[in-house]
Amino acid sequence: MIGNPPPGAVEQGQADASSSQPRPPLPPLPFHELPAARLAAVHGVFTDIDDTLTAHGALAPAALAALQALQVAGVPVVAITGRPLGWSEPFARDWPLQAIVAENGAAALIRDGSRVLTEFTQDEATRAANALRLRAAAARVLREVPGATLARDSAGRITDIAIDHSEFAFLDEAAIARVVALMHEEGLNATVSSIHVNGWFGEHTKLSAAHWMLRRLYGRELEPEIGRWLYVGDSTNDQLMFSAFPLSVGVANLRRFAAQLHTWPAYITAGERGEGFAEVASALLAALQKPLHGPQQQTPGR
Repeated sequence: MIGNPPPGAVEQGQADASSSQPRPPLPPLPFHELPAARLAAVHGVFTDIDDTLTAHGALAPAALAALQALQVAGVPVVAITGRPLGWSEPFARDWPLQAIVAENGAAALIRDGSRVLTEFTQDEATRAANALRLRAAAARVLREVPGATLARDSAGRITDIAIDHSEFAFLDEAAIARVVALMHEEGLNATVSSIHVNGWFGEHTKLSAAHWMLRRLYGRELEPEIGRWLYVGDSTNDQLMFSAFPLSVGVANLRRFAAQLHTWPAYITAGERGEGFAEVASALLAALQKPLHGPQQQTPGR
């Protein structure tokens, strides 16, 4: 488990990570060029799920092995996804994760021994009121965008709606843009993942979810130590995270969204999907076990 870092450790790690520098405008550096010294200072990992850990909806064997190895090493991993709460529940129980934050930051499934706790960013009354508006917005999208269909996992959604564009149905770029525009007209936030267009009411985002989880799990604020956390993602809806995390990594299949990206991660893996995540985990574990100066020392904050 992760503990509180010793005085001065976070500040030094943040300075080394150069967290105030803007994200490079050009495609990122190969992941193998990320210095081991920076990886050796990492506290833990935030990650997307679809097409980062999974392929075609199933957890890649390489990603599962990587998650298991990180857990054994005491490196916490928190997944943040646009998938619904209901879809995420069995994976929160079965996968070696500290938590899954579902619906783009609205709901968290937190491991507590043998139990999984469910928590929300919005109270019950707000969720009920928003549900009516979400249904109306979804009906408008389905009515006005030819070929638009609700995502098949919609039954498990509590705080958002999702339109399928690549999982079981196909929408071209113009149709996706129209879906986003209609969601905005209805007052929703909207993001495009590798498979869905998600829309929701509220201020929560993937980034607010990361802040929430560090505070909720460890009683710490993310901002002072954000340079000591990795974020791994694969799509345009990860750009907020790529911008915020100095140690941001895209798995190689991110390149298929090159024309739509305005913010690249700092680094990109050679492998796609779960193989790319495993590449990150392998390098991280190697760096944490390798003594940089003299005898092996425990990583600060671990």
